[in-house]
Amino acid sequence: MSVEIQNLYKYYGEQEAVSDVSFSVPDGQITAFLGPNGAGKSTTMKIITGYIPASSGEVKVCDLVVSTENLETQKKIGYLPEHNPLYDEMYVREYLEFVGGIYKLSDISSKVNDVIDRVGLGLEKHKKIGALSKGYKQRVGLAQAIIHDPQVLILDEPTSGLDPNQLVEIRSLIKNIGKEKTVILSTHIMQEVEAICDRIIIINRGKIVADKLIGEVKNLEDYFKELTKN
Repeated sequence: MSVEIQNLYKYYGEQEAVSDVSFSVPDGQITAFLGPNGAGKSTTMKIITGYIPASSGEVKVCDLVVSTENLETQKKIGYLPEHNPLYDEMYVREYLEFVGGIYKLSDISSKVNDVIDRVGLGLEKHKKIGALSKGYKQRVGLAQAIIHDPQVLILDEPTSGLDPNQLVEIRSLIKNIGKEKTVILSTHIMQEVEAICDRIIIINRGKIVADKLIGEVKNLEDYFKELTKN
């Protein structure tokens, strides 16, 4: 399994944000991690990436324990947070070379060329990030997430704020990446889940309330509303 989570808890003071969450995701599967705002989605994703610690429980990525082997697991994970923290003053190519340097990649120039081609940034690579449209900024975010060839991709609201054409392009990109990598993505857009995901996991009030293959759910929107209503 690429990602294994066992009995995960996260407390903020007295508040239980994540409660006894357990699931695993195999290689080459695109899994939608769904839930209303405040349900514990982003918290769980940040724990998987090692960005924040769990209160208890265990997370393994590619058989490595995240809490004790954080530096090694970070090499296995690509992460696109919901609010994509890019440096607007940097040029696209310059920024990706900077990220490649953080990961201590060999032959950075070649890897940057590959990732620019892969996410369709060829015409934008000499522009400043701040001059790009939201769709192209998301491509830069995806490029930095995959530049080190991670086995696992964690994408938090990857198509948030995109126009219909950009939506189609980014979805297609994620679907292609998902053929060879494990992808966990969160989104509020049910059509997106139906278009690109193999499986859904729904979290509500910090607990897993559903875990199904996409073909097992007839009307995802109704199913989601039923499981997450107060």
